[in-house]
Amino acid sequence: MKKVIFITGISSGFGHSASGLLVKRGHVVYGTVRKECSTPKGVNVLMMDLTNLESIKKAVELVAEKEGKIDVLINNAGMHTGGPVEEAPADLFARQMNTNFNGTVHLIQNVLPLMREQGGGTIINISSIGGLMGLPFQGFYSASKFAIEGMSEALRMELKQFNIKVVVINPGDFATSNTANRTNIVIEGGPYEAQFNKTLVQIEKDETGGWNPEILAQKLCKIVEYKHPRNRYVIGSFEQKLAVLLKRILPVGWFKGILESHYKI
Repeated sequence: MKKVIFITGISSGFGHSASGLLVKRGHVVYGTVRKECSTPKGVNVLMMDLTNLESIKKAVELVAEKEGKIDVLINNAGMHTGGPVEEAPADLFARQMNTNFNGTVHLIQNVLPLMREQGGGTIINISSIGGLMGLPFQGFYSASKFAIEGMSEALRMELKQFNIKVVVINPGDFATSNTANRTNIVIEGGPYEAQFNKTLVQIEKDETGGWNPEILAQKLCKIVEYKHPRNRYVIGSFEQKLAVLLKRILPVGWFKGILESHYKI
């Protein structure tokens, strides 16, 4: 059945791949970008910035006016910072939270009245495996995704009465532009520089050797079309799924040791 889908962040990566596939599967897709760029054929492009409340409001109003409904909201857009927590400038981690978490909340708040009025819908929040475990030198990225996790759990219960489903997707490492676009901050010659650089090599190796984003895009399309989607989907390699399981069942100290070994700490 054809659905009206609102997806954020279609300029590259998951959003670019998924929005194009959703159009090919017959859905009406509205995708957001912050600036002019190449987008998949058939996607209705919206200029929107997650840190600008007025642009969020206008984008939702435009879709509501043209289509009268939004069946699925996919919160995909985000940013990624790297570096030690101690050395992160206040404006940088504020922008991280404003984009990944606050912007997502503001968009959900604007879409929910329409979904309630139409009698239901689905909200898909793209989190991360980094939202299930704190990753070294990606503390604020993990914090933003942990926040999405907690908000989604609460929201799922609040929206049950309105037939609105909340799905969380936790991708592992995928070979996207995320590596090149990450903002890394570390003080040259500072106390964290040597360890950060050593850990960053492993982080980037994991990312660049990750799966093709088309795999996640194809899975996302299936989730959009499921009548009864699960609450959560962890999408990644066997090792990454195993890490999520071990995080749940191992003592904290044991699991911390596993992460420290992986990240060369």
